[in-house]
Amino acid sequence: MNALHIDGERLTLTDLREVVYDYRPVLLAPDARQKVLASREVVEELVRQNGVAYAVTTGVGKLSDVRIAPEQIRELQLNLLRSHAAGVGAPLSEHVTRSMILLRANSLAKGYSGIRPILIDTLCEMLNRGVHPLIPSQGSVGASGDLAPLAHLALVLVGEGEAVFQGRRLRGLEAMAAAQVKSVALEAKEAISLINGTQAMLAIGTLALLAAQTLVDTADVLGALTLDALRGTTVAMDERIHRARPHSGQLQSARNMRRLVEGSEIRRSHLDCNRVQDAYSLRCIPQVHGAVRDTLAYCRQVFDVEMNSAVDNPLVFPSPRSQREPLRSSKVPAIDDRRRETADTEQPDIGQVLSGGNFHGEPIAFALDYLAIALTSLAGISERRIERMVNPALNEGLPAFLASDAGLNSGFMMAQVTAAALVSENKVLAHPSSVDSITTSGNKEDYVSMGMSAALKLERVVTNTTHVLAIEAAAVAQAIDFLAPLKTSPRLQHVHAAIRTVSPFVDRDRVMADEFTKLAHVISEGKLARAVFE
Repeated sequence: MNALHIDGERLTLTDLREVVYDYRPVLLAPDARQKVLASREVVEELVRQNGVAYAVTTGVGKLSDVRIAPEQIRELQLNLLRSHAAGVGAPLSEHVTRSMILLRANSLAKGYSGIRPILIDTLCEMLNRGVHPLIPSQGSVGASGDLAPLAHLALVLVGEGEAVFQGRRLRGLEAMAAAQVKSVALEAKEAISLINGTQAMLAIGTLALLAAQTLVDTADVLGALTLDALRGTTVAMDERIHRARPHSGQLQSARNMRRLVEGSEIRRSHLDCNRVQDAYSLRCIPQVHGAVRDTLAYCRQVFDVEMNSAVDNPLVFPSPRSQREPLRSSKVPAIDDRRRETADTEQPDIGQVLSGGNFHGEPIAFALDYLAIALTSLAGISERRIERMVNPALNEGLPAFLASDAGLNSGFMMAQVTAAALVSENKVLAHPSSVDSITTSGNKEDYVSMGMSAALKLERVVTNTTHVLAIEAAAVAQAIDFLAPLKTSPRLQHVHAAIRTVSPFVDRDRVMADEFTKLAHVISEGKLARAVFE
């Protein structure tokens, strides 16, 4: 793969997926390097002049009124990382960690953070050589971003903390040395630039969004197969119905359903039946799945913006002149956390350092909660389809609980119970974190986003939803087999065959837990979702 050149402007979810999962190499783009250098000059001039700027020559949070002497600035950097690395809990996964590193590097590459390019270069080398900081998952309230997780990440950059390299858990300095990546000694402002930001919650969110796209496509496929297995009608998928209420996701799911069922012998076998319409879990698949699709589109828009945003504090804005000409001026006004009165009137030769709140996770927290709600509905309607297949009062003549010799065998009775348990857990997890707040940092950070809590819940919802769909896959394959010699559509026959590679027909009761896990893996890899595009 060609290297990805990050510049803080054009990172996409496709790029992120390739870096996280395929180890695509990452480099700082040359034009971005110049922007980073320009903003760094502003910080260095500010330090030379002993100016005042939050977290450059002052403490942080409630301690922002404390001035830091020039000879203490390097000590401040390490103190910030060490004090903020206060996370607890299970470590984030390697994939989330890689996403965090990429997102943090790309944000710094915008050139508003006042750091040296070597920090971005080192983050890229950590990605390229597989140095993955050990980052506890708990400890962020999404206030000044994800301070604790990002501090644990940054510790490895300076040769402290812990990291995983080639499967071994090592001290940060040992991991960097083993990977032949040189650790960095931080200068003024660099610690706060590394730890202020939304990259932990965003890293989880972006990977969840990629997974969710596969899940909604898979749900269309399994919904179509279940519709066929239960001998439902495709009338509710008629394009005219959906053009009358033209939500884009609904139109897409209805289109998928029509294509997927096309050519089914099972469908043709009951065209003259007396049933007028199906239950909502079949008839309203486009409306429910489509609403999930529209939610994903909204979340993607939010994440696309956030991936290419400057989200630390303070931000450094070089003057246009300073980016075109040699930097000569010694006049560098700054704004500390108390918002100096001269900020809006002075026209500096070099630039300004402005304190704000781009680190606040509220936009991401809303999207994360919204995504969890959408996936909870996706799992919920899937579980209702499972129930219809196993319930002898609802399953259109299929064997009770899809069991061969029902009574002696229980078939999918408990599989539906597992799906129900997962769906009910999702309902609890779908309660939004973003409506909560708790005061921190001596009431300086008095309204927070709880975005990381939303992200961690979302991870669980993604896993649960994947397993519910895995159970539907196993159940519907069983139902289709009971309808032989009638066949489903050619597209859905390929789906049935893919399911059967890891989950054979259940002719008598057996332990199916491992099969559900394998089917979840098949789903995550997109093997069932492919039918949507074929």
